[in-house]
Amino acid sequence: MVTETDVQLGAGGRLHVYDAGPDQAGPDHAGARLTVLWHHGTSNTGAPPEPLFPAARQRGIRWVSYDRPGYGGSTPRPGRDVASAATDTARVADALGLGQFAVMGHSGGAPHALACGALLPERVLGVVCAAGLAPFRAEGLDWFAGMAPYGTALLRAAAGGPAALQDYLASSEFDPDQFTPADHAALMREWAWLGTVARQAMPDRHRGMADDELAYVAPWGIDPGQVTPPVLFLHGGQDRIVPSAHGAWLARQGRSAQLWPRPDDGHISVLNSAPAALDWLLEHAARD
Repeated sequence: MVTETDVQLGAGGRLHVYDAGPDQAGPDHAGARLTVLWHHGTSNTGAPPEPLFPAARQRGIRWVSYDRPGYGGSTPRPGRDVASAATDTARVADALGLGQFAVMGHSGGAPHALACGALLPERVLGVVCAAGLAPFRAEGLDWFAGMAPYGTALLRAAAGGPAALQDYLASSEFDPDQFTPADHAALMREWAWLGTVARQAMPDRHRGMADDELAYVAPWGIDPGQVTPPVLFLHGGQDRIVPSAHGAWLARQGRSAQLWPRPDDGHISVLNSAPAALDWLLEHAARD
């Protein structure tokens, strides 16, 4: 069962929070071996990943997540940067009485998960980033190389500023050809849930999504090299939304980073490796 609550912030702001635990943990989650805070993609709402509920239940993992500002039940916060996710995550964790936890992010959620590893090193036990972008203008990385035309145009519009991005969002339609055949297969089967949270986020296209895209091409407020907890990068070799060179670049920056390349996977199908990533988190959390 998923419990939904709001965490109140200053000036009337709020974060909408989701809490789901393994059946064996009981209503207070006292039996959970590990809490993993999920950072959702762009543009999705923040519900925890239902396709991973069976794997989490088997491993005694509790899921916690929240809608990023501007999505779902969380109030907008124009101008937020990637680093602000660490402050929001800490607020959610404090409200739920969580001391330490791991973080996992997919796609647009991956940089936000990485920010938690950089700025909450005493609380974050491990980080998993699946199919995540590297910082804009990362040194030595051809940032747009291999990116599908829709994503290239979207992010170039974001680099032009809020007005240019809003013009692009108002005149463009999402291009499903960004996805590989393996992605489409995953979206039809085990990861069909992503279609549900994407549809739920459609009203937030000009709020949460726009603020995400602007944050990706602005200074993040963190350096990926400052992440000290163990971090795992999952990346599909066929990814056309975030090319695999981004994951490889990120993995080279971290002192405690590992890269799991998935040569045959795309942006969505790479999530089929997420249960193994949960095992990785459990192993590294136990060492801490």
